[in-house]
Amino acid sequence: MKIDAQHIDEPGLVVLDITAANEATAHAVMAKLEQRWATSGIMLVRREPGAQGVKARVYADTCRSPATSA
Repeated sequence: MKIDAQHIDEPGLVVLDITAANEATAHAVMAKLEQRWATSGIMLVRREPGAQGVKARVYADTCRSPATSA
């Protein structure tokens, strides 16, 4: 998947691609990230034919905590 420049155009902005064994694990990781940083939240988990596990993408601002993201 392509990464748009707007998602990384400032210091602290990151795009995280997650690969996990199953949806529950991917959701748990996204929930933990959401507790630490301002993120795009729990994103859609997808399966790729022929590939092991599931994948998800999260956008995060590592300079902002969830409490300051409002």
